[in-house]
Amino acid sequence: MAQQAGVDEIESLRIELAEIGRSIRSSFRSYASSFRSNSSINPALDVDNNEGDALQWGEIQRLPTFERITSALFDVHDSIGTSREVKGRQVVDVSKLGAQERHLFIEKLIKHIENDNLRLLQKFRKRIDKVGIKLPTVEVRYQNLTVEAECQVVKGKPIPTLWNTLKGWIIDAGKLSILRSQHSRISIIKDANGIIKPGRMTLLLGPPGSGKTTLLLALAGKLDHSLKGLGEISYNGHTLEEFIPQKSSAYVSQYDLHIPEMTVRETLDFSARCQGVGSKDELLKEVSRREKEAGIMPDPDLDAYMKATSVKGLKRTLQTDYILKILGLDICADTLVGDPIRRGISGGQKKRLTTGEMMVGPTRALFMDEISNGLDSSTTFQIISCLQHMVHITDATALISLLQPAPETFDLFDDIVLMAEGKIVYHGPRDCIVEFFEDCGFQCPQRKGTADFLQEVISRKDQAQYWSRVEEPYSYVTVEQFIEKFKHSSFGKKLEEEISKPFDKSQSHKNALAFKKYSLTKWELFRACIMRELLLMKRNSFVYIFKSTQLVIVASIGMTVFIRTRMSVDALHGNYFMGSLFYSLIILLVDGIPELSMTVSRLSVFYKQKELCFYPAWAYSIPSAVLKIPLSLLESFIWTALTYYVIGYSPEIGRFFRQFLLLFTLHMSAISMFRFVASVFQNVAVATTAGTLTILYVLLFGGFILPKPYMPSWLRWGFWISPLSYGELAVTVNEFLAPRWQKMSTNTTLGRKIMDGRGLNFDGYFYWISIGALLGFTVLFNTAFTLVLSFFKAPSRSRALISSDKHSELQGNQENNDSFAGDSTLVESTAEPRKGQHSGGVVLPFQPLTLTFRDVQYYVDTPMEMRNRGFDKKQLQLLCDVTGSLRPGILTALMGVSGAGKTTLLDVLCGRKTGGTIEGDIRIGGYPKVQETFARISGYCEQNDIHSPNITVEESVMFSAWLRLPPQIDAITKSEFVKEVLHTIELDGIKDSLVGLPNVSGLSTEQRKRLTIAIELVANPSIIFMDEPTSGLDARAAAVVMRAVKNVVGTGRTVTCTIHQPSIDIFESFDELILMKTGGCIIYSGPLGKHSSRVIEYFESIPGMPKIKDNYNPSTWMLEVTSGSAEIELGVDFAQIYRESTLYEQNKELVEQLSSPVPGSKDLFFPSHFPQNGWEQFKACLWKQHLSYWRNPSYNLMRIMFVIAASFLFGIIFWKKGKNIDNQQDLFNIFGSMFIAILFFGINNGSSVLPVVATERTVLYREKFAGMYSPWAYSFAQVTIEVPYLLTQAVLYVIITYPMIGYHWSAYKIFWSFYSIFCNLLYFNYLGMVIVSFTPNVQVASIACSSAYTMLNLFSGYIVPRPQIPKWWIWMYYLCPTSWALNGLLTSQYGDINKEISVTAFTDAKNRTIAEFLRDYYGFHHDLLGVTALILIVFPVIFALLFAYCIGHLNFLRR
Repeated sequence: MAQQAGVDEIESLRIELAEIGRSIRSSFRSYASSFRSNSSINPALDVDNNEGDALQWGEIQRLPTFERITSALFDVHDSIGTSREVKGRQVVDVSKLGAQERHLFIEKLIKHIENDNLRLLQKFRKRIDKVGIKLPTVEVRYQNLTVEAECQVVKGKPIPTLWNTLKGWIIDAGKLSILRSQHSRISIIKDANGIIKPGRMTLLLGPPGSGKTTLLLALAGKLDHSLKGLGEISYNGHTLEEFIPQKSSAYVSQYDLHIPEMTVRETLDFSARCQGVGSKDELLKEVSRREKEAGIMPDPDLDAYMKATSVKGLKRTLQTDYILKILGLDICADTLVGDPIRRGISGGQKKRLTTGEMMVGPTRALFMDEISNGLDSSTTFQIISCLQHMVHITDATALISLLQPAPETFDLFDDIVLMAEGKIVYHGPRDCIVEFFEDCGFQCPQRKGTADFLQEVISRKDQAQYWSRVEEPYSYVTVEQFIEKFKHSSFGKKLEEEISKPFDKSQSHKNALAFKKYSLTKWELFRACIMRELLLMKRNSFVYIFKSTQLVIVASIGMTVFIRTRMSVDALHGNYFMGSLFYSLIILLVDGIPELSMTVSRLSVFYKQKELCFYPAWAYSIPSAVLKIPLSLLESFIWTALTYYVIGYSPEIGRFFRQFLLLFTLHMSAISMFRFVASVFQNVAVATTAGTLTILYVLLFGGFILPKPYMPSWLRWGFWISPLSYGELAVTVNEFLAPRWQKMSTNTTLGRKIMDGRGLNFDGYFYWISIGALLGFTVLFNTAFTLVLSFFKAPSRSRALISSDKHSELQGNQENNDSFAGDSTLVESTAEPRKGQHSGGVVLPFQPLTLTFRDVQYYVDTPMEMRNRGFDKKQLQLLCDVTGSLRPGILTALMGVSGAGKTTLLDVLCGRKTGGTIEGDIRIGGYPKVQETFARISGYCEQNDIHSPNITVEESVMFSAWLRLPPQIDAITKSEFVKEVLHTIELDGIKDSLVGLPNVSGLSTEQRKRLTIAIELVANPSIIFMDEPTSGLDARAAAVVMRAVKNVVGTGRTVTCTIHQPSIDIFESFDELILMKTGGCIIYSGPLGKHSSRVIEYFESIPGMPKIKDNYNPSTWMLEVTSGSAEIELGVDFAQIYRESTLYEQNKELVEQLSSPVPGSKDLFFPSHFPQNGWEQFKACLWKQHLSYWRNPSYNLMRIMFVIAASFLFGIIFWKKGKNIDNQQDLFNIFGSMFIAILFFGINNGSSVLPVVATERTVLYREKFAGMYSPWAYSFAQVTIEVPYLLTQAVLYVIITYPMIGYHWSAYKIFWSFYSIFCNLLYFNYLGMVIVSFTPNVQVASIACSSAYTMLNLFSGYIVPRPQIPKWWIWMYYLCPTSWALNGLLTSQYGDINKEISVTAFTDAKNRTIAEFLRDYYGFHHDLLGVTALILIVFPVIFALLFAYCIGHLNFLRR
């Protein structure tokens, strides 16, 4: 019976595979003939070598089991010449295959991806079945599944303003029961039930926001910790707590998170190594044993493949080569993944890499979230086809979410799960879903894709068009009604019946589920992680080389400031030696700051891989710490070797090496500390603030700025837990207990006297105690780093904010789910007025314009990579003889394969290119195009949706209208027009939502796309260009966008869109088509015709061209039959055929005709460069910046909180020391408090502003191209909006520290304290802005800032007073704003105080008044405060002007 069942299964499988084969052949009919001859594996060679293979196989069978499962017959290639002919086979160890051998083997195994992959899987299944082995399968069930999210209910707009965020913190911190009512839970998934069966492909469909991602995460056991899941999920009857779901299933995220410095192959190899081989090795052993017993000789290539992919822990595996091949990533296997800074693989390739990263593992259940984003339909079909083969043949389980599946891709699935509003509407066979909706009264039109129909039929706005029961009046059918209908259908009853029967756990294969968390041993995991860390350090070598070079430069400056020829061994210069030692410690301490951003940048990938159980936290943290030891050695040696003898420290070689050892241990503890801080705060902005606060604490308690005896007695413990204290202690003991400092001076040695002055009276053995303490800090911070990584979760999105009105509406909907009649009435009553709105909406006057382009050529400099490959021309032509016209009221599609030059043509026509050479004639309304005027009457919807993240949808559109509509239009009309546009693009429902950052927060991809279109439409342009307006959208969203575009065209505007693999509906909504081929040549330009008849007729008339099938998508057919390979096969040049056609002649005549101005018309002219005057531009930019800043708590609230925390810390540590000045050390202490406040408030502000300005700069580039405003208006608004926040910080500092430190109460002195700190904050902020404006990205800006801070520290006048700075560096003192700020703070407070204090800093040992000491020691004169006040405000003004100039004239956008 079992055998008979097996035969039946195989027979049904053959039928299924035959159907798959037919599907593939139909989709690839134009290529079938060329691949048929290549798809088999050289049968002649197999026949010739059959006898030899049998002998060698016998040799393998005689080996011990351990060797037998790693030995296989492998082709031997002739290494002479390039043909690499196969000479025969030999026995090889598959665990030692080289890269070339793996590549050749996969090339032989899989020539044509679909056919040969199918054949390989069939051979695999046949081999397994032959010996009677059952493969493990996984059935996933979910019953009564509900997922809830906690949200915070706020009054007004649900926006995370500074006030809302602060209120949330207070509520969370205090857990105030009165305020807890402001929190509520919202259901994302509601009472879902279903079974995902093995061996069947299941498609998950639904509109954005329907809960698809949450369902996939819940089923994969990866639900975010901020969400609460109820109900039961089981695999083969086991609940998620009984096994390790992350190892039993693979979740492929829609977000592409990878380490940019690794190549595609390295990423997959690491994933394969960490995921292991699962039960493949056990399966292979069993298969091998049974074949040996039965005397079966398997296919040698299949045997080699199975053995090579079953070896554990390999650094490079054949499985990687296989996945690279079937996903089409082999062409970019050795390319870096890249990021916005590093050039890497394309978005589509990144998406395939995300898929491959999980497919390379052994898991039996796949949950894939929108894996087709950024891919064209043919690539998507290829990937889904390979997945289908795997699922059907190996009985795997797959639930795949897709946005716009093409009909041929949709047909590859067996089951459909349709979601809406967090509920499952349908879960059953694909073949029956159309029939189900027909029973509900809705019919799918003949030329409509089923997937598109399914997503629109459940939408309130699109449902009516599919109503098929003409005899009955239509009323909206709710999601709940569909669900009820499904429950009573045969499919619903069958599903309910299956779920009610519990899964028999005894039927579960022992290897189906994973019960062990990690696939490798601890040592193998550690080895894998340390090798990856070493690789990343090599790839980031530029950072380390740059840091070392920077250290050399700073050391060179430092040693020439503290040069030995100006330093003597006496009491006066002892303080300068102390200052130079302190400076050395600071430099090595802050050298660890880059570890913050580098650690944060890697955390997202770490948490992703940790949650997937790739490796534990310690396997990541230990290599990170261990491999930084050589860097600490190098940097501390560079500093010590350069500075030690030039500055003139004690010349003993032992003391040189002891200083080197001390700096080495300090550097290690510093980078460990910053790594720990980064792991706790997980966000660059917050971690930077926390890191600055940490340095502040370390310095305050370090014993130099405030010696230990001067600290409050109850805070002296802080000295002993600051790593810098031990550095200060050890470095002074090492220097001042040297023989040359042992001269007697008033009953004690000179060295002891200097140390006593700083409260560092310790013996020599404290050096080794300090070394031990610093090593202890290093171990402590690294242990804490490991623990944080182990127990913290990946940063989840902050709690959602929801307005009280929206919350009440949602609650009402949940309570009234059954009131269907009310809903229907509502729809019927509101449908007509909406139509009326469109017909009677606000219509603004515009001038219809024609755009013509004739013989347009575009050249760029040939990339170096192409020159290296032998391309000898200096310029590369991207557009070739492009001629055409775009006319009012006609919607034109611009299409072509990837790389054909579609976006390039749009950029050229719009004037958006920043490089290259443009030739040809472009005319607007018959007059030559002038870019300044053209920007006023055109709109360009870019493919990348770039918007300010912290303003709402409505405000974004309002800002565009304010600046781009003519000033003659009044504010009320503008407001009405904005509302009209929001309604047309269907954004009115989310008009109060923040835009947010892509893939991080705010709007979804499709909402962002619609906002891009709305921002251009509201400008009332005559000509609109749209680059990929439907990419990344689901079918319904794409239909909404195209409906809006058609409405715009209907008003008489000129609109053209580039479009990528559109559906039949979308394609046929265009009037004309411009089709391009690779090389930038036009191969068709003309009307589409009804049902695309004109295009089809044109191409079918070409001899040898295959005819289109019935109901086939014309756009897909057109791209297939005109591809490069089709040209080669037919032996034609489609561009040449077009140039010889009558259609080309007609187009030339039309262009000629439209290139002449219409009689009586005038060329475009505007009296001013911008639509609004300078004051209006400034007001609009300031309005937007105000909203952005008020809603950016991570920037503004964090820096205000930093000032508050630091000010209280200063107040506590320097409590009431302001008037208690009795000796020079008291004055040094007060000056130290001012120095650290000036420097660290400034550094925190300067560093925090970098990402804010960098983000807005990308928006500026787009808005500047659109001619919205002058860069001066933008920059002055950016500069002005900082003032109130910096004013707040300065006021808070004075209010907190002034009374606590106990300065003199005088309005004059209070004002000076405020004025100095305010001007300093202004300067540092504007310095950060200037540095961003002349650097290409935030990373480079950060490095430039760190160099600036080093100089601002050294030449501030604190570490080295002005009189002691060598004359060759004195100009730096005067150019350093911190020196003037410190001058203002100290001189205004004490420059008029004539109290005598004891002074030891001068050789005469005579007491001086405070005013005299300031004049003699620091060079500060009270009567020059007026000059200081002027210079303090001049610095910010200069840097504000520099920022305005640089941001307007430097463009780092490369197009």
